[in-house]
Amino acid sequence: MSDLISAWRLRQMFTLRLSKMYCDEVPAYGRLIDVVNKINRQSLSPDVSDIRHGAIRLALPDELSLLRRAFRVLGMHPVGYYDLATAGLPVHSTAFRPLTAGEIGKNPFRLFASLVRLDQIASPALQRDAKRLMEKRSILAPQALAQIEQAERKGGLTHSEGELFLSSLIETFRWRGKSVASRQVYEAMIAEHPLLADVLCFENPHINHLTPHVSDIDAAQSEMIAQGLPAKKKIEGPPQRKCPVLLRQTAFRALEETVRFAPAWDGADEGAHTARFGEIEQRGAALTARGMTLYDDCLSRDAFADLPDDWDTLRRKGLAWFRYTLTPDTLASDILTQPSSPEDFEDLLKDGILSAAPIVYEDFLPVSAAGIFHSNLKQAGTSATGQRGNKDAFEQALGSKVHDPQAL
Repeated sequence: MSDLISAWRLRQMFTLRLSKMYCDEVPAYGRLIDVVNKINRQSLSPDVSDIRHGAIRLALPDELSLLRRAFRVLGMHPVGYYDLATAGLPVHSTAFRPLTAGEIGKNPFRLFASLVRLDQIASPALQRDAKRLMEKRSILAPQALAQIEQAERKGGLTHSEGELFLSSLIETFRWRGKSVASRQVYEAMIAEHPLLADVLCFENPHINHLTPHVSDIDAAQSEMIAQGLPAKKKIEGPPQRKCPVLLRQTAFRALEETVRFAPAWDGADEGAHTARFGEIEQRGAALTARGMTLYDDCLSRDAFADLPDDWDTLRRKGLAWFRYTLTPDTLASDILTQPSSPEDFEDLLKDGILSAAPIVYEDFLPVSAAGIFHSNLKQAGTSATGQRGNKDAFEQALGSKVHDPQAL
């Protein structure tokens, strides 16, 4: 139907509203946006007003399934499975994002969504408390659910329906400062793992962080420190390189926010909650499966000299993904035979008929995600029973398979 608003426009509207809300809630995030824009201007890159990603944390399998349906209306689909239990975090995750380069080009926003794993809570008594707290959650307003069902019936929403949907959906992610747990249970959750408290002790999945893209993350890190933002000491991801690959991230540390505890919520029993922060990212080339194996080996040894730092070698050795296009003065008719081997492509590149450009990495690195999360938690916590990833259980909760990042 011609009167339906496109998914990418809804995604763009959602991103802008989410960013404004987070600026209001976390003023330091607005200062971070100023840093990003300053660095991008200095490097002659356009201001990056679009936010590349955000993160949320969910308590219930039903919440994951509901939000999968909500994000599908925005053209965002689950890509990748991330087991963060290996890094001592009691969650597993996926990223809801656009699937194609064309859709990413229109609006690249994606949400990293983590689902709590109760099997990572060591204390049976605390597991019971967690289940009791979960029963108090209802994250989507009836109006949002009605619009999701409407979009599913007719393949999208009109502009007015989209406005209603976004107005309702955005409330799902607002910070309310109201714990559904008593101070005693909240502190027990903090002791088990601070991330559990951030999810289970609140009635909705407030935004944990938002992340704009910066053209020079090392310069941005220095500027954050110069402006007095409490930047984390280490940039996560690969080291600085001539040929950037994968994803580099840094953040300002989470700030304290006032929280009111159950059962009164009248301010008589208040505390401070520390979990929400601002992050920036710089994306490089996507690595192939072979390249990722080499990267993981380099990471395990903390020695990256074996990962080539020139585009030609990365391409020739099949370590990074590249997109081949005709050069501006070339016509398709200039190619006499269809290239069918690596040698054919090399000849066309040498003859100036084709050019090769690295494809941007659009996903996440589990070690980096865990590093960012850990740096913004008050204490380490004691949870994690030793169990590892359970992709099947995650996909059952999701209600669909996750897309393979390498296949995309």
